Amino acid sequence: MVKRVRIANLPTKIEKLDRLSSELGKNIYIKRDDQTGVEVSGNKIRKLEFSVAEALSKGCDYLITCGGIQSNHARATAAVAAKLGLGSYLVLKGYGEGEIEGNLFLDKMLGAKIKFITAEEYKNHREEIMNEIKISLEKEGHKAYIIPEGASNGIGSLGYVNTMEEILEQEEELGIKFDAVIVTVGSGGTYAGLYYGNHVNENSAIIYGFNICDTKEHFQNIVINLLAEIATYTGKNITVQRDEINIIDGYPGLGYALSRPEEIEFIHYFAKREGIILDPVYTGKAMYGLVNEIKKGRFDKHQNILFIHTGGLFGWNREQRGLL
Repeated sequence: MVKRVRIANLPTKIEKLDRLSSELGKNIYIKRDDQTGVEVSGNKIRKLEFSVAEALSKGCDYLITCGGIQSNHARATAAVAAKLGLGSYLVLKGYGEGEIEGNLFLDKMLGAKIKFITAEEYKNHREEIMNEIKISLEKEGHKAYIIPEGASNGIGSLGYVNTMEEILEQEEELGIKFDAVIVTVGSGGTYAGLYYGNHVNENSAIIYGFNICDTKEHFQNIVINLLAEIATYTGKNITVQRDEINIIDGYPGLGYALSRPEEIEFIHYFAKREGIILDPVYTGKAMYGLVNEIKKGRFDKHQNILFIHTGGLFGWNREQRGLL
């Protein structure tokens, strides 16, 4: 059995979005993975429970990871490290100038060491940079464990294999059968875990992802690779064609962590409508995409739809707040 460190508040509850459901003529539910914790809130902690367990089993005392300057994953990694008495080193895309707010403020509060790098360095050299940090920490007497962006590798994705099993149990408790499960796709691991769990449990739901950066084809390739990597831990291989990976493109907007006024207006509308706050980087764009695609008729064959709220509340910054 794969080891796991249990930190998240699980299972997370499922709520019906009554007013949105009435407006769209669908039964739309939301799974509150934004409530997995406070400092560790969101989907990343589910992945980190497995990644960090592997780090501890190898005797590591430092966690190294990467992300954008407002990365939820980086903040969650720093929080887990502090909770377990480990060091954390974050490689963040950005310059670290200006107001220290949101996740970056919490990274510093949690004691993480931070290295800021350019967008070009992040795109092409982040693995090399993290390895250099690992070597430097080893020279200081530490043993470091590198967690990839979003903890989106085989072992991290196990967190959402488990989540799919959690959803199936909740279906029985609630007397509901979801025919579509919706998730944001930012690095691919959450989608891959849900897809794998859905497949091996022979569940009939369709897993849909809304990519908030890159392209559908980019993430289809990533998910195919992650499914194979997950199987190295579970021992259960699955055969999937690329076009079976249901990624809905068209909603990255201006790009990763960049917001359009209509997206912020929708998040504001949704908050007033349902009393739930989405984030501008991930869930806001995905829910905006889902509502638009329902109106276009793409989900006509579905009636019970479950949206995974993967968190991100701390990611709001001054520029995005200014669009409200």
